[in-house]
Amino acid sequence: MRTAKSTGRMVGVLLLLQLAGLTGPFVLLFPLMAGPQAALANAAGASLQIKLAVVLLLVNCALTIGITIASFAIFRQLSEAMALWLLAASVILFVAQAVDNVHIMSMLSLSQQYVQAGGGDLFQTLAEVVGSTRKWAHFTELLVIDCWIFLFYAVLYRFALVPRALAIFGLITVLFHFTGIPLLGFLGYGVVMPMGASMAVSHVALGLWLVIRGFDARVMTT
Repeated sequence: MRTAKSTGRMVGVLLLLQLAGLTGPFVLLFPLMAGPQAALANAAGASLQIKLAVVLLLVNCALTIGITIASFAIFRQLSEAMALWLLAASVILFVAQAVDNVHIMSMLSLSQQYVQAGGGDLFQTLAEVVGSTRKWAHFTELLVIDCWIFLFYAVLYRFALVPRALAIFGLITVLFHFTGIPLLGFLGYGVVMPMGASMAVSHVALGLWLVIRGFDARVMTT
């Protein structure tokens, strides 16, 4: 049976992989980021990288379930309810990302048909509809991942599995991300991307801490 320290170290490695798995697809999906009309014109030419991004996003959500399962035995000893909430959030995230991926692929298919047809006003209208639908699916997925990360940091803080200052920093950055991107998006305002970038810093800090130190084993003996 794994110790708290060895489990924490494994979770730290997975967290760093998770961050890479979120960053890489974001770059690959750049042709879709400039708005529905730009995506209509450009997505077909970036078909391979968009498909790769979709696969990586789904794999990354499976990795999130893996992080939850890896830490489940430790978390369950401390709070079964929090461990189960975290597991449920990771599964919901996988489903939300699958829905988001469907909309990404719909944007790609529409772009490919647009190129084959040589343009047309109907495609311009459809691009706005499909792009808008994907936007709401994406904001929903971001909301769910914020919930999962917040719950994860909350468990770490509640039971002092890592230094509480590190957990508090993580909780604050999640709130920044939530406020600056999905919340503003749902309210119809422009998103503030720099507010989301801080969460990457806390993720790296936590991942490196866990790789070096693991979970605090003293918690399991109190």
